[in-house]
Amino acid sequence: MKLLRKILFPIVPIYFMVTWLRNKFYDLGWKSSTYYSHPIICVGNLSTGGTGKTPTIEYLIRLLKDQHKVATLSRGYKRETVGFILADDKATPKSIGDEPFQFYRKFKDISVSVDTDRQHGIEELLKLKQPDVILLDDAFQHRKVKAGFNILLTSFSDLYFNDIVLPTGNLREPRAGAKRANIVVVTKCPEKLSASEKEHLKNKLKPLEHQQVYFSLISYSETVYGEKEEITLKQFEGKKITVVTGIANPVPFLEYLKSKSLDFEHLEYKDHHEFSSSEIDFLKQKEVILTTEKDYVRLKENFNSKPSQLWYLPISFKINNTDMFDNQILAFVNSFNSY
Repeated sequence: MKLLRKILFPIVPIYFMVTWLRNKFYDLGWKSSTYYSHPIICVGNLSTGGTGKTPTIEYLIRLLKDQHKVATLSRGYKRETVGFILADDKATPKSIGDEPFQFYRKFKDISVSVDTDRQHGIEELLKLKQPDVILLDDAFQHRKVKAGFNILLTSFSDLYFNDIVLPTGNLREPRAGAKRANIVVVTKCPEKLSASEKEHLKNKLKPLEHQQVYFSLISYSETVYGEKEEITLKQFEGKKITVVTGIANPVPFLEYLKSKSLDFEHLEYKDHHEFSSSEIDFLKQKEVILTTEKDYVRLKENFNSKPSQLWYLPISFKINNTDMFDNQILAFVNSFNSY
């Protein structure tokens, strides 16, 4: 794959120019964007994935849901349905996508929806649910909608200013797209990132005057969860553990498990992998399977007869200057006259 990407390098200038022109047309108003007089927060990235959008959305849900009616709108990547769908008791990962299903499964007091056409999805949500705030998941490049507030994520291990556009690099659009962000969050940072290192990264990011830069890390639980019970990681000691991942970047997850001195084999699949029946049969032969929460929602229905075999380790999003970050989000939401 790496060799193919290098071979395709001559296409990089073409991709760059096409995406640059597209953005320029929107910036100049030659292509129209719809703005809604309603709090709409977009969470996205410049790269192709693995920046931590899901835990960021979950953090925003927890921040807002006690005071506001919250709705999420995602594309519903790899779902087997089309059009606008509002999640209900019949929802599955196949009908709305694994990440939206994770939102629906965890937060019963919000509205979870999917639509590849974000304009149509927003209009349906406003008509059917009248949410106070809409969180757009992975919509930074969806320029047909002009979100009131944009949060741009970039992973500490794969910073966008060190990258180039597809197909050789991982950027969906040129780095100049970062200027649309209100907030830039460097995600998945080491726990002990010094003040001087943060300042160095800020200088590399070159934020505009209106942009704030934050640093976040992924916090892993000491508890693993199954369908009906929860246990500590220590209870896995001495067992034959198979770690299954179908996410963009499993390295931090694996490093955390190694730090707990767990002995495991790792089966790695591509992001959003749809497990075949033969792969499920193979996994069922394993003694204990530990996976991510996103993978768990796709695997769970296949292990209903053996619930004690499948477990997941949840993660959470922690950010520096928490009060400042929270207040910036709340100030935006509360600035609308509808409240």
